[in-house]
Amino acid sequence: MLNQTGVGKAEALLEALPFIQKFRGHTFVIKYGGSAMEDDHVIERLLRDVVFLEAVGINPVLVHGGGKAITQRMRESGNRPRFVNGLRVTNESAIKIVQDVLENVIKPRIVETMQQFGGRAEGFSGRDVFKAKRLPLQFDGKNMVDVGFVGEVTSLELSGVTEAIDREVVPVISPIAQTDDGLILNVNADAAAGAMAGALKAAKMIYVSDILGVMRDVKDPNSLIPTVSRENAARLIKDNIIEGGMIPKVRSAVEAINDGVGKVHLIDG
Repeated sequence: MLNQTGVGKAEALLEALPFIQKFRGHTFVIKYGGSAMEDDHVIERLLRDVVFLEAVGINPVLVHGGGKAITQRMRESGNRPRFVNGLRVTNESAIKIVQDVLENVIKPRIVETMQQFGGRAEGFSGRDVFKAKRLPLQFDGKNMVDVGFVGEVTSLELSGVTEAIDREVVPVISPIAQTDDGLILNVNADAAAGAMAGALKAAKMIYVSDILGVMRDVKDPNSLIPTVSRENAARLIKDNIIEGGMIPKVRSAVEAINDGVGKVHLIDG
């Protein structure tokens, strides 16, 4: 006999059944960042959901950010964080901080937490997955700025990721990359996730962060734009409605759609 809690869970699963049947065997790329990475309850809920997706036959691939933890470590070391067009200016000392935080703090914590929830997860260094080139000078509205060791993904090495998917293991990937001559670069996590989704022809690309989505006025939660087309995205960026850290997120979403991704979702974690 099912108690009320059991009945509720059974009903929820029945409601989810059409979704599960539709997307079983398909790939979802999930980018996880922002304040969603700082709240233990949000972390637990999200990673349980990822474990659930894997358990019902959907193939989640997780690309994580680490911006706030990196910013804190930079401040502690005397580096002043600076962003241009949503990109972190990354000097020689900063790239070491970026790599250490992403590879040795955040990625292992995500993998361990998923394993505690009964999931199967494996960490991948982005340097083994993403090939990149250094970005050119960026215009900050007044001057051209060298953003340093920041890269743009040019190609992906997917063999390890696809092999993990075939083993029903969730790949957890850090957003760093390597140039052809071995230089380590910081890659915007939104852009890295979008490139991954496009390369895998994912059914869905899901950005989980601490924002509601695309807003006409960031101070007005009622100004949320529920659906943005590719054409409208370019217009909103040109009109400075989409700005700051939202720019690389939206641009990578558009590129993912152009590369064959079924749909992109922006979710407030």
